[in-house]
Amino acid sequence: MTSQAELVVDARCGTGESPVWSIAEQALYWVDIPGRALHRWSADGHAQWASEEMPACIAPRADLPGAWIAGMESGLFSIAPQADGRLTATRLAEVAHARPGMRFNDGRCDRQGRFWAGTMLLDMAAGARVGRLYRHDKGADAPKLQLDDLIVPNGLAFSPDGRTMYLSDSHPSVQTVWALDYDTATGTPSRRRVFVDMNPLPGRPDGAAIDADGCYWICGNDAGLVHRFTPDGRLDRSLAVPVKKPAMCAFGGPKLDTLFVTSIRPGGDLSDQPLAGGLFALRPGTQGLPEPAFGS
Repeated sequence: MTSQAELVVDARCGTGESPVWSIAEQALYWVDIPGRALHRWSADGHAQWASEEMPACIAPRADLPGAWIAGMESGLFSIAPQADGRLTATRLAEVAHARPGMRFNDGRCDRQGRFWAGTMLLDMAAGARVGRLYRHDKGADAPKLQLDDLIVPNGLAFSPDGRTMYLSDSHPSVQTVWALDYDTATGTPSRRRVFVDMNPLPGRPDGAAIDADGCYWICGNDAGLVHRFTPDGRLDRSLAVPVKKPAMCAFGGPKLDTLFVTSIRPGGDLSDQPLAGGLFALRPGTQGLPEPAFGS
């Protein structure tokens, strides 16, 4: 095991998010939200495709190889990379946001292939509790509202058996990770309780991943760290990356034992973190789990 982060791609993403490892392609996909782009990295190199709306979260589609379900600005879309460097986007469902100026944020599929995604106000500084968490089932006309009263829903993850759902709110006034019981038959969460209060810890809770041991890895935004918590909520270790704002992590590589970390490139003086917005890799000494596909 090494805690030394390696630069994979100097992508300079405004907000690099939603990394997903494709086992079939042996490639990592992720998005740049304000850059309106889908990125792909493999041993063959780095590619990207332009999007008309801001993509925020993605998951592969089980029924359409090479296509993805994506939470964007106005709703959920099916997107697919094209040879001309652009994404085709077909709307799957519109979402009636709580107010103008909102978009989707963090999202992923549960172990049964249902797509979960949260929404937030673009003006994060406003601290408005208008964020919502939705579940979208295959064949449904619209996503179903599951939770509200959130500011920046983040940190979605599911335990290896799928029976625990994790959710965070990364706004500075909240900085909390919750665990919820999850009914795998109906896709219904219940008994929400605090899993980790990150207010006394370094970094705000951002995007997350689960390893094969059931431990919860979450990016400590503003602290340049990725934390690992055991299933009972104990901080097990913290690994450093050479940027202040790691955004989300995902396991990948041939053995799913590489932890890829996307990051944010803020404005202003970056002399102390010139690689901000890049994609990094860590070797944490543990393995992840295959990412479920939508509709699987």
